[in-house]
Amino acid sequence: MSSLSKPAATGRSEAWRKISKSKALYAMFAFPFLYFLIFQYAPMIGNFMAFQEFSIVKGFFKSPWAGTKYFEQFLTDTYFWQVVRNTVVINLYSLIFFFPAPILFALLLNELRAKLFKRFIQSITYIPHFLSTVVVAGMLVNFLSSDGLINQIRSLFGAESITFLSMPEWFRTIFIGSDIWQGLGWGSIIYLAALTGIDPQLYEAATIDGASRWKKMRHITIPGITTVIMVMLLLSLGHMLSVGFEKILLLYSGPTYETADVIQTYVYRRGLIDSDFSFASAVGIFQSILSFILVITANQLSRKFSGARLF
Repeated sequence: MSSLSKPAATGRSEAWRKISKSKALYAMFAFPFLYFLIFQYAPMIGNFMAFQEFSIVKGFFKSPWAGTKYFEQFLTDTYFWQVVRNTVVINLYSLIFFFPAPILFALLLNELRAKLFKRFIQSITYIPHFLSTVVVAGMLVNFLSSDGLINQIRSLFGAESITFLSMPEWFRTIFIGSDIWQGLGWGSIIYLAALTGIDPQLYEAATIDGASRWKKMRHITIPGITTVIMVMLLLSLGHMLSVGFEKILLLYSGPTYETADVIQTYVYRRGLIDSDFSFASAVGIFQSILSFILVITANQLSRKFSGARLF
């Protein structure tokens, strides 16, 4: 008995010795571990509400079970197709217009030879990223109001004033345009970092062969960052059913619901304003399952056609 416990005790002491030796690294690891444990995994307990007639008074363990009642309720809700359509359309617009913008900006910056001017442009485009969503939404409201800057400019050309934020047809354009303005510079950082990893000898060889700058970009630069682009695309697809909830909540109103109301804002109204926690949890699970399916499908397609994958 003692001979069996001795190796176990020795193994434990060796493990504690290694932990003590690397305690600074474990201390650094503790903070992100606690963050994900408290703010990402612990809230998953709330998913039980989707299958219950949840009551704050009764809590998780005493609330009666409701089965899939709230899932069926959402799928048959009159707003179901509207909020799903709006969410998908806004994300498709984001993939078409916002996703390529940082890539093109990084490619253009990479072609600049004046380092001082290049750094100045980078600094200017990084600044909007550090503005809070509330500040950006406030700027948009002021600029796009009936007596705002945009309408003042229009009036100089004899055009009538337009209440942009009350017009459903303008909402998506305003939302995506503000996203591009705010995230263009910051989003280009990862692509600029990838560009520094391309072997300079490839450019030198291309110069000797008489290749123009356009051909160098086409045959060396873009293929050199293709893997990074595909990985970022896969990550974007993972958020296909998640949009900038805070900005939409600050900008949308009753008249723009038909194009601006997305899954998150609908959940906010039903879950927090109407206190229908079970229904909101069911919608959240539905959204997570679809996002998971999108990521898995996109990952498999990317691995098959380009070789780039997340897992």
